Amino acid sequence: MTFIIAEIAQAHDGSLGMAHAYIDAVAKTGCNAIKFQTHIAEAESSIHEPFRVKFSKQDDTRMAYWKRMEFTLEQWKGIKAHCDDVELEFISSPFSNTAVDLLEKVGVKRYKVGSGEVNNFVLLEKIAQTGKPIIISSGMSSYKELDATVAFLQERQVDFSILQCTTSYPTKPEQYGLNVITEFKERYKVPIGFSDHSSSIEACISATALGAEILEFHVVFNKEMFGPDAKSSLTMEDTSRLVKAVRNISIALQNPINKLDNSNFEHLKSIFEKSLAINKNLKAGDIISFSDLETKKPKGFGILASKYEKVIGKKLNRDMTQWDFLNEEDLTD
Repeated sequence: MTFIIAEIAQAHDGSLGMAHAYIDAVAKTGCNAIKFQTHIAEAESSIHEPFRVKFSKQDDTRMAYWKRMEFTLEQWKGIKAHCDDVELEFISSPFSNTAVDLLEKVGVKRYKVGSGEVNNFVLLEKIAQTGKPIIISSGMSSYKELDATVAFLQERQVDFSILQCTTSYPTKPEQYGLNVITEFKERYKVPIGFSDHSSSIEACISATALGAEILEFHVVFNKEMFGPDAKSSLTMEDTSRLVKAVRNISIALQNPINKLDNSNFEHLKSIFEKSLAINKNLKAGDIISFSDLETKKPKGFGILASKYEKVIGKKLNRDMTQWDFLNEEDLTD
């Protein structure tokens, strides 16, 4: 079954209460996991880091924004406990080795590595040393870079999966890169998923149909809310609809239909399929032409409609009335 991750990221805007509100809301959507980001400003950033999008009117620098997004160890433990209570797996992306140390104390089962950290072998080494699985987003990486990261993880015998991701906010349909899902499956032979920033549900639905085993997408209470990811996110209503669609597609993929065997449809075929009939009054001795034929339900009261060619050119051996079914015993050579 597809593993579905709803990402909060910074949608809580540094508010602990809002973070807990998101946990309760996501729990109602049917997602498997909720993902945060663990930022420790001094360990990961500097005053020189620019804003990706200059959205904040209260943070003078990007580093100041990250500082405002921090929670304490005890607060993170409370968030994790709340996730446990509502049966959501707690996941968080670390952006520093210090954040990994914190998350180890919180007690994560696995790590998510964001697109900007795929080539950060220092961080990957730190996570590898925990022995826990890693989910990697491929957003900004070429195959050359991904190959190097994959080799790095394989050397350390890390259990990992890769998400096709396009680092564009919001992602346009021509940027989804759905073709990459199959390419990744063939190239890396590990679980492959899809990380979406499109602000719509069709990308993840399509990815599921193409075999994505993991889905990740940003969620927000309202797309007009404050924050860098709001316009690239799904609402809770969107998320519930997406989860329902993905679950149905997963069931469908696990139940392939055998088109060599249609025996289960015999009763329906007898109702829907048709028998040959004549469309006008005809006399004994008349020669049947295509223009004399009609087809009528149900099947089994006349010659099969699919066998019409074998009756053309044959003679009737009795008078027949318009709309009568046509059978073998009515014909002679």
